[in-house]
Amino acid sequence: MCILIIEDEVKIASYLVKGLNESGYAAECVHSGLEGLEKLKMQPYTLVILDVMLPDIDGWAVLKVLRQFSHIPVIFLTAKDQIIDRVKGLELGADDYLAKPFSYIELLARIKSLLRRQQYVQENELWIGNLKMDLIHHKVWRHEQLIELSKKEFNLLHFMLRHPNEIITRRQIASEVWHINFDTDTNFIDVAVRRLRSKIDEGHEIKLIHTVRGLGYKISVEA
Repeated sequence: MCILIIEDEVKIASYLVKGLNESGYAAECVHSGLEGLEKLKMQPYTLVILDVMLPDIDGWAVLKVLRQFSHIPVIFLTAKDQIIDRVKGLELGADDYLAKPFSYIELLARIKSLLRRQQYVQENELWIGNLKMDLIHHKVWRHEQLIELSKKEFNLLHFMLRHPNEIITRRQIASEVWHINFDTDTNFIDVAVRRLRSKIDEGHEIKLIHTVRGLGYKISVEA
């Protein structure tokens, strides 16, 4: 479990890295928002501890960008402790908010609580960009708007979400979703993907379902 700390106060960042490493976590720190975003795009982290007041872009901006490609848990750790600041952080997608000065024991308890919650989410939900699939209740949302899918459309999207950023062939889709284990000359796969894409991507600037000419399809936040 690797935790990224985005904090420009070197003394606090070093204290947190040392404490979290001694508590059994792998912790790294960076001192600017842009550097933090680059780290988050390059490698998977379990959780982010994020300061609001940073030297380049502030924590609000970091979180806005982060939520475009990841739903990793985020704890704001900041001296901005007014109610309006807490509300803003939570509305932007933060999972928790702790004001400075803080108790390390309390921070550690909040980290453990968030990671337990994240474990449940990983087992029961799938995400890509601002698309969320709830496997327990068989529901799908795009940017918090419920999308009505048929059973086959749900199964097709589920299969694609299990293989994000990978090229999926029509034969794989036919086998996994329709249980047809041979090539077919019909275009029902293309029709099904087209219908799903219209429901998932229509009206959204960032498209998620992409055609890979001559190969198949992939679901990704980037073409």
